[in-house]
Amino acid sequence: MDKFTNMRAFTKVVDQGSFAGAAREMGLSRSVISKYIIDLETALGVQLLNRTTHNAAPTEVGWRYYERCVAILADVEDAETDATKFQVEARGTLRVNAPMTFGTMYIGRLIAAFMAEHPALQVELVLSDELLNMVQEGFDLTISLTESPSGNLIARKLARAPRVLCASPAYLATCGVLDHPKDLQNHKCLNYGYLATGTQWRFSGSEGDHWHSITWNLCSNNGEVLRDAAMDGAGIAMLPRFIVSEDLKSGRLKTVLDEFRVPSLAVFALYPPTRYVQNKVRVFIDYLVDHFGSSFVLEDGGPLVPPSRQKPKAG
Repeated sequence: MDKFTNMRAFTKVVDQGSFAGAAREMGLSRSVISKYIIDLETALGVQLLNRTTHNAAPTEVGWRYYERCVAILADVEDAETDATKFQVEARGTLRVNAPMTFGTMYIGRLIAAFMAEHPALQVELVLSDELLNMVQEGFDLTISLTESPSGNLIARKLARAPRVLCASPAYLATCGVLDHPKDLQNHKCLNYGYLATGTQWRFSGSEGDHWHSITWNLCSNNGEVLRDAAMDGAGIAMLPRFIVSEDLKSGRLKTVLDEFRVPSLAVFALYPPTRYVQNKVRVFIDYLVDHFGSSFVLEDGGPLVPPSRQKPKAG
């Protein structure tokens, strides 16, 4: 027995004063409405309606039950309306996890403008370079820089993030310039702790792909730590170009093994697979896509200007 349907049928009979009127209101037959009321009375063990050939009026207990049904059904309708509104509007709290450096350089710049467009939404941005379980940690969305995203999450590509191999001029002057990736075995390396490939660095060149094991003297889960160590002459780092672009321009760092390519990372917005994506998640992803676009390349770490918004060059 669907008690809520039976309760709705009962309130309609009282409102309309007859089974026929309730049937017309609900788009059902009179016999179906009658069955709903009988089922309800049987379940409750009381008579709710006094019936005549053409009319129906509530008994004393029926009136009391009617008043409670009206209140209950109103609460149910409010709950359904609120749930639907939550799905349609961007409201509530959106919990976002993003890598520390990328979050401060890019996501942080977008949050205020995004919230201004969605005043009913609160955003909790947690910056961390740890590999967090977004479901267990209660995040609605995770921004990830990786070669390939986790297969158990829905991934929306936002941008490419090329990487470079770099070191300080002082380190290279002391330890020598590299000619081939195999020379890395004779150098100090600064390794990112959450590389999917561990201590295996991959290169591509005229001879095809090269995989080389490195021995690190510093391992960190933060790119800025590795950049600073590289500038201080601690070794060779493989980092996204947007983290070290200013240091490359100033000469504080120099790229090495330029004739060999290292695989680029990509920026993904990740969220759990679900039948209904909450609108707060959808609108934020759409906002990020609008500002990045899957073809956007993070090169210099400067102001975020997507290709569609860049001004054409003069001449």
